[in-house]
Amino acid sequence: MTHPHHGRYPYSALPDRPVYDWPGGRRLAVYVALNLETFDFGDGLGAELAPGGPQPDVLNYAWRDWGNRVGAWRLRDLFDALHWPASILVNSRLYRDCPGLIEAFRARGDEIVGHGRTNAERQGNLDEADERALIAEATEILTREEGRAPEGWLGPWISQSKVTPDLLAEAGYRYLLDWCHDDQPTWFTTRSRPILALPYPQELNDIPAIVARKDTGRDFAQSIIDGFDEMLAQSAKAPLVMGIALHPYIVGQPHRLRPLRAALAHIAAHRDQIWLTTAGQIAAHITDRGIPKG
Repeated sequence: MTHPHHGRYPYSALPDRPVYDWPGGRRLAVYVALNLETFDFGDGLGAELAPGGPQPDVLNYAWRDWGNRVGAWRLRDLFDALHWPASILVNSRLYRDCPGLIEAFRARGDEIVGHGRTNAERQGNLDEADERALIAEATEILTREEGRAPEGWLGPWISQSKVTPDLLAEAGYRYLLDWCHDDQPTWFTTRSRPILALPYPQELNDIPAIVARKDTGRDFAQSIIDGFDEMLAQSAKAPLVMGIALHPYIVGQPHRLRPLRAALAHIAAHRDQIWLTTAGQIAAHITDRGIPKG
């Protein structure tokens, strides 16, 4: 009997893999992925602070909109204060909906990562032609606005179809962030060329933690500290990647921002022991050094 399998990568046990270093002889790479997203008013998907009523769901739409108007700017200030680089996951329609927002993070030198058109939709629901068109539209806008093509992609709602890695590779992407199956980058097989899957967090991610599991801001911040301390110790045996996924309408709120600041400061205090970096720099290190499949 056969069973369904994605066919993208083989099984590999972490202790059996080759050991290598990140730049500077470090073993733990840490990056923050800040999700900057836009939503359709009165229609489509969106995270909920409270169960939504009939459309237009003003309570939840306005809560999410606060993130782009206020929370994102507070997080920018936090990153500035800690001299922290960030990977900014961008819905392409933000250039229209929130002029100046992406430009402010570009001015910091942050990496701009493709994140679909809007988080009111899932690309995994589309047929292949429509999904290809979605990727092409978002890529064209980011390339035009940033002056260079994005190298990485996270699907809205971490949604993929069976051909998403193929379409991303064909569109020129070097890496994707949708899979959380490992603590090291993994090469995926596609129908054209390999594409790198970087570890993207589902535990140290404020939507599953705070919206779904109802953790407090302090719970989430402590999870970041505990996860970092443990991964730093574990990295003595193997190179690891620790990601932290943030959304400004959640952790930009003042009562969550304060404990988050303490958690990120704890990590930043160890910057001489870790590689504090971006997702794109991690992908480039793996690709440029020819680090093989695990």
